[in-house]
Amino acid sequence: MNPGWMGGIHTQFSAESDYNSTGKGWSVFLLPEEIEDAVTRLYDHEFFLEDISAMDSKDGLVVIYHLDHFIHPGRVALYVLIQHKNPEIPSISSIFSGAEWHEREVHDFFGIRFTGHRELDPLLLPEDAGYHPLIKEQNRRACLNEVLNPGQVVETSSDFQLFQKKEVKDTYGSRA
Repeated sequence: MNPGWMGGIHTQFSAESDYNSTGKGWSVFLLPEEIEDAVTRLYDHEFFLEDISAMDSKDGLVVIYHLDHFIHPGRVALYVLIQHKNPEIPSISSIFSGAEWHEREVHDFFGIRFTGHRELDPLLLPEDAGYHPLIKEQNRRACLNEVLNPGQVVETSSDFQLFQKKEVKDTYGSRA
């Protein structure tokens, strides 16, 4: 059963996790155009932003937002998958002002542009740095299925292919 804060959020995928063993209660994948609405809903339910980070994978760049609640702890991880070719996502700094610093750091290290951010000048790298140090060589990227365990699947859209169980053939050619 989805918690109240998730009502109205258009998700691609959601999974519930055991908070005591993983430190998060929910994993939610969203389209880039849904991030502002989702974060606004969490803000309205008195969640706070812990951090924003990213990950480079074979499937694309993943922007990761961690939010939590003081009264009802249950860390939420919002994931937004974007393509390497045009790494762009809306800024949430108008909702959580503390996001400005995190978005600048993600921009420094991954080259992801946060549209609507007022100043994406380098935060930690030199101004003339012509590289993003956490972008991997293509042959060194892992699939998200190999590195993320989202938890117990609650809901998934038909066009979302990550974390889907694949049909496996046994040694005799029958389907397992």
